[in-house]
Amino acid sequence: MTASGKEPTTGSLTLRGISKSFPGVRAVDNVSLEFHPGEIHALMGENGAGKSTLMKIITGIYQPDSGEMSFGGKPLSPKSYRESLAMGIDIVHQEIQAVPDASVAENIMLDKLPRVVACGKIISKRLYEEASLYMQQVGLNLPPSTVVRQLSAAHKQLIQIARALAARATVILLDEPTSSLSTKEADNLFELLEDLKKRGVTLIYVSHKLEEVYRIADRISVLRDGKLMGTRKSAELERRELVRMMIGRDVREQRIGPTRVNEQRVVLKVEGLTKAGKCREISFELREGEILGFYGLVGAGRSEFARVLIGEDPATSGSVYVNGKKAVINRVSDALFRYKMGYVTENRKEEGLFLDEPVLTNLTLLVWEKMRHPLTRYISKKKEDEAAKKMVSALAVRTRSLAEVVGNLSGGNQQKISIGRWLLADCDILIVDEPTVGVDVGSKEQIHQLIWNLARVERKAIIVISSEMAEVIRLSSRVLIFADQRIIGEVSRLDDRSYADVRDEIGHLLSAVH
Repeated sequence: MTASGKEPTTGSLTLRGISKSFPGVRAVDNVSLEFHPGEIHALMGENGAGKSTLMKIITGIYQPDSGEMSFGGKPLSPKSYRESLAMGIDIVHQEIQAVPDASVAENIMLDKLPRVVACGKIISKRLYEEASLYMQQVGLNLPPSTVVRQLSAAHKQLIQIARALAARATVILLDEPTSSLSTKEADNLFELLEDLKKRGVTLIYVSHKLEEVYRIADRISVLRDGKLMGTRKSAELERRELVRMMIGRDVREQRIGPTRVNEQRVVLKVEGLTKAGKCREISFELREGEILGFYGLVGAGRSEFARVLIGEDPATSGSVYVNGKKAVINRVSDALFRYKMGYVTENRKEEGLFLDEPVLTNLTLLVWEKMRHPLTRYISKKKEDEAAKKMVSALAVRTRSLAEVVGNLSGGNQQKISIGRWLLADCDILIVDEPTVGVDVGSKEQIHQLIWNLARVERKAIIVISSEMAEVIRLSSRVLIFADQRIIGEVSRLDDRSYADVRDEIGHLLSAVH
């Protein structure tokens, strides 16, 4: 039974003519779909295509303007998430939904606490025993009493999935569930989903990662601009056709092209940079017009090193040289204002953006000082608006206005704004950490082209950190391979080599240490 004491509904989930509008936009337009028990049904489309809105309608967070739903042959019209949960429909959000100061067990059993209460008190032993069952299913090998605040994003994501299992849901919607997971953790999740499928659970899976969708999905439905473009069996849908359904055109898969690296001008030189628990003896050079890739498995130390480099967690030994001169970087402001070095974080939700602030503020806050009047110290509204409008246009950000709150935008548009802020700051050295995480195919191509233009046309020096091998190979002139918080090898001359050759060399370097 669910937390409400009712038996969850089973059977197919059917949507007929569902529409939903917000001021200025029709988010979902006359969508009809059917999701079956014992099936993984992928829902795909660009950011802003209507996927998240549709999922919120199914789970009662939003109510449709028109259309109807049924579940197991009975009308379905939940007025809240709690109502949908009582009916056996749960969602695992991309954004972490956890109580940081509560234990892992308490987070998993949060809305199921009556199952572990006796005489008005929570029985800790019973709480931990029941939570441990679901922790084992998702591969959470931790004491159930562990405080969530201490855990990584990957662990928090697994807690959300365990919570859905504890709710005994018969329909589980998963929104980008592998965005914070390592390859091994993702593999464990896929095995779990296969097991749930065999047990007759209906699984609705939203992801921008084509490879994993083809790996696990039985059927794929595509949304574009709020409309359903079609539903196909994954085995019968070619990758190129899927991309065309999503964005209305073909997309390039080959390397993006050389950036004309200036081998004679070293913009950034790092010698033996070390910080206990973060990085060990890191040394490399970055040249004008170069895109240098950092690749390695989750936990290899790439992002940790980047944060040491920009002064967020200053190094204990080693040296950094910018344009041939020794740099002293003790804080992020030193990196930006003294050395024109910027860092686009991989965690745009918690670190990269002010989600409750408008697009205008998020884009221009790093350049306010340049826009101040020398006497009055007031920021020029005209200059601020012009700069923001130019960046919104250049990045093709889909927003109703500069006043729109960033938290209302899709993930891809949020990522563009996160990058755009640093571009407005006119950094000569830009570190972009996971540039297209949670971004759709069309936005990914735009961001790739943007990064390439910065190097080729603007002559910026770029470091791209990515856990997606295809992305690193497509963009980079060279790739540094990270493992165990150090550089274990370099793959060079990518402009002159085939994708397969580069992929095999990277794989060989990694296999030597794992």
